[in-house]
Amino acid sequence: MLDDRKTAILRAVVEEYIATAQPVGSAHIANNRDMAVSSATVRNDMAALEREGYLMHPHTSAGRIPTDKGYRFFVDNLVPNGSLGSIEQAKVGSFFETAHFRLEETLQRTSMLLAQLTNYASVVIGPTAEVAVVRSVQLVTLSSHHITVVVVLSNGAVENVQIEISSEISDDQILQATAKLQKLMIAKPLRDIATHREANRKSSNDHASEADVEALCEKILLAFDRVRNDENFYVGGVAQMAEAFDAVEIVRNVLHTLEQQYVVVTLVRDMLNRGVSVAIGAEHGVEPLSACSVVLAPVRVDGETMGTVGVLGPTRMNYPQALATVDLVSDRLGRRLTEN
Repeated sequence: MLDDRKTAILRAVVEEYIATAQPVGSAHIANNRDMAVSSATVRNDMAALEREGYLMHPHTSAGRIPTDKGYRFFVDNLVPNGSLGSIEQAKVGSFFETAHFRLEETLQRTSMLLAQLTNYASVVIGPTAEVAVVRSVQLVTLSSHHITVVVVLSNGAVENVQIEISSEISDDQILQATAKLQKLMIAKPLRDIATHREANRKSSNDHASEADVEALCEKILLAFDRVRNDENFYVGGVAQMAEAFDAVEIVRNVLHTLEQQYVVVTLVRDMLNRGVSVAIGAEHGVEPLSACSVVLAPVRVDGETMGTVGVLGPTRMNYPQALATVDLVSDRLGRRLTEN
């Protein structure tokens, strides 16, 4: 464990490097951080911090920069409770007060908002239809031979299918099928279609009219009985990442990786499964992003985790600001989805 003076010096180096992106020298720390010790003492402590793996020399410069270990100590022990400025808070509040869009557009605009607030790449993953709960089921007659079935989900998504029917199906039977489907499906996950189909078969008798309603419900449920692998996944602010690194090869690796949805989604899920909200450098295990850190927060709807928001930036990212921004946006997005 670091003593108080080394801790203060490490904090000063991390904060200075985050602000300037320039190696930090001992004289600068001694003169500008009110250390009450000499430049030589600071230099000796910085050398000790380097030996212990918290700092490193980037090149022949006399200054030092934090390592991933140094950033990790900073995040775990020294990050203050960050908060956004009043302007940024007002921007977030205004956005979600007026975000009356379809789910996909809300998530896409949220990714843009995160990128604008932090100047890092943003990641927003919304709830899938598989885990969403059914809020509404409606059958709409289009013609004597066709109806549209509209299902509204708790994640704000709307699914619909068109069903061909025989002319023998009456309006009253369509109303009965609507009521039956509502009883079977509302407040239950859409993925439970197989259970709904079994309940539909068991709830009918041999009466011809009820048999027709059962058959119609079975046809509708079968139309919704499919595997949904669609991720509501959005990345914003990718262009900012090109400005965050000096090395062209790093920029190329980062941009290429951000284009691979599966890699990013897997990274996010792995972090959440490990209970990690901040992954620094190689900690997240994606080698092409080893020069980056990721800050995440879950999106909760009705107490259940239904998505994730986060930012991805250089390891010298402003962690207090990133954590505060991600926390606020995840909270407001969760409230917006709950209201929907």
